[in-house]
Amino acid sequence: MGWLGRVDDQVDALTKARALQEMSRSTEAYTILERVLRGTRDPHARADALVQRLSALINLGRTAEYTRAIEEASAAVRDLAEPYLHGHLNALAALAAHHQGALDRCVTHLVKAARALGAVDDPDRDTAWGWHDLAMAYSYLSFHGYALGAIERARQLGTAAGIPEETFAAPGIRLRNAVALDHTGDSDGCLRVLRDVATDLDRFVAVGRADQLRPSSLAAYGYAAARRAALGDTVAAPGTDPARLLGHGADSARARDMRQLGQVCLAIAIGRPIEAVTRLDAVLVSAETLGAAEPARLRSMALARAGDHAAAHRADRLAFRLAAQRHDRLRDVYIDGIAARIDHEEMRREAARFEGEALTDPLTGLPNRRRLERYIAAVVARGERVVIGVCDLDGFKAVNTRHGHHSGDLVLQRVAGVINRVMRRGDFVARYGGDEFVVVLPGAGMAEAAEVARRIDAAVCSEDWESLVPGTPVGVSIGFSEVGVGGPGQRDALSAAFEAADREMLRTKVRPRTS
Repeated sequence: MGWLGRVDDQVDALTKARALQEMSRSTEAYTILERVLRGTRDPHARADALVQRLSALINLGRTAEYTRAIEEASAAVRDLAEPYLHGHLNALAALAAHHQGALDRCVTHLVKAARALGAVDDPDRDTAWGWHDLAMAYSYLSFHGYALGAIERARQLGTAAGIPEETFAAPGIRLRNAVALDHTGDSDGCLRVLRDVATDLDRFVAVGRADQLRPSSLAAYGYAAARRAALGDTVAAPGTDPARLLGHGADSARARDMRQLGQVCLAIAIGRPIEAVTRLDAVLVSAETLGAAEPARLRSMALARAGDHAAAHRADRLAFRLAAQRHDRLRDVYIDGIAARIDHEEMRREAARFEGEALTDPLTGLPNRRRLERYIAAVVARGERVVIGVCDLDGFKAVNTRHGHHSGDLVLQRVAGVINRVMRRGDFVARYGGDEFVVVLPGAGMAEAAEVARRIDAAVCSEDWESLVPGTPVGVSIGFSEVGVGGPGQRDALSAAFEAADREMLRTKVRPRTS
């Protein structure tokens, strides 16, 4: 199978994995993503797979694997230009940080995610899912207003991309808002929100689209109905049977939690409070799914139904205290931690500035030789196919002789811009030294390199050099060579390829040019 065939297979596999996660079949998606990661050398496919894999791990509740998955995804995404990947990764990292109890990191990732997703010039399906995951993260942190805004943005982008409205119904966002109100004593407000959630489901049922809802959404609708019933509200609309809806959710850890707590709600609703308390004693659910206070609040409701009002009061006070602790922790993040984070950011920016200066050519703004060597080493270490090109200016000595070094600097700056402008997406350009530039074409062969050389040569020749350095036309000679991949002699292969490209450039320089 050729290179293009492998790329098509990777795209198909990533699309299938994404569809499986939408259906709450994250275990199957994870298997596909692992296979993609073992077989791909393409940095974009790898980054996409790693971000999707993090999403699958969060869906499955495999918390022990979050940190490593975030590190691997961050390393893959770091040098890619797609804002949606950075936004989606930070949204997922915020979810992971929240599950790990690291609220400071969670808030930092939320801010980064919103900025990155907001910077996408041409939003698409992937960007819509990024906003969806950001909305989920806001919701788990009890930033309900932000969550509703983010999910509305996801719906808008999703509609434009052909994603059905029901895909981003996201009843879990309003469900968490409702139970949060109940935890702090506003049961009437809770019921109002839960009834609104039910109205949405009734609408989908009425138009025959309920079966198109995501399994995790069906589970959330089921819990909303069960919670209403536990509060004494009548749930009698057709197609909204809580027990049936709670059976959905496939392998989602959050749906599993709602299923268990939903059974407690239903036991309370049908007048079996002792069964509800017994179920609560047996369940083990994440504090993040519906808030740490939810089990205590359900216990209070069950005990009150059983007539043990003193114990119900104690459980209710515990629920209130647990709900308040979240707000206290958020306050600590913003107040106690703010000075330390500001200091850290100042030091980080200062270090990044010095690091950037050490790796950037100050005249052209391009990566310098040191950054070039690091980049090539990383590409070759991944075993990727890569072509190196050496570009040397023609007529540059005459520019310096006749017009001075300042004019020479202007020529170098313009050439750097010209070369950068005509490169392919994902290519790398550096100033190697003097009037020599190096281009790196990952994933390319010599045929693609010849086309890149033609574009560079044409672009340089078409510049108006006469107005900048009269009487001294500027051209470029280019030589390319492919780096051999595999085996222990990678460093030697890289050196040989560089020398071959340099020799080809020199042959081009002395070869007669056709007009």
